Amino acid sequence: MLGRLIRHLRAFRDDTRGSVTVEFALMAPLLFWTYCGGYAFFDAYRQSAVNLKAAYTIADLISRETRALNDTYIDSMYSMTQLLTRTNSPLSMRITVVRWDADTDRYHFDWSEARGGGIGAMTNDDMLQIENRLPVMPDEERVILVETWNTWHPPFQIGIGTTVLDNFVFTRPRFAPQVIFSNT
Repeated sequence: MLGRLIRHLRAFRDDTRGSVTVEFALMAPLLFWTYCGGYAFFDAYRQSAVNLKAAYTIADLISRETRALNDTYIDSMYSMTQLLTRTNSPLSMRITVVRWDADTDRYHFDWSEARGGGIGAMTNDDMLQIENRLPVMPDEERVILVETWNTWHPPFQIGIGTTVLDNFVFTRPRFAPQVIFSNT
């Protein structure tokens, strides 16, 4: 009995007859889903990397400024971020100059400007929420903080939902002790 079962299993294993069409019909959905999934994951990674590089670029440009910034400058940085990210989804950006005060043992912000929908300028409550993400700094040291938010929509519905890509980039001013904002 067992020998006969083993013979039948070996015969089934060694049988090379079959239809390629049936095999393709069984494997095609899996192959198609794998291709779409790989494309979607790569697209999410690509958009995340592009957003991060754009935030670093904006932070670096602002860190090199020696003159006071104004609304027109911030608007142009927002436009440049939109150009660099090359996406049609909504983009928000907030630029803040943060300083450390050793006397009060707290971070404070000198100024903050936001562009795009859904986010406003930095508030004291916002500062308390991001304190643990800021670097350790000497007394009265300043950093330029650039935050960006962008919504990524998957190209295919394969189980990945819409995702908000956020970046948190800070850098020190390079050629001046601080970056000043002036509306005049």
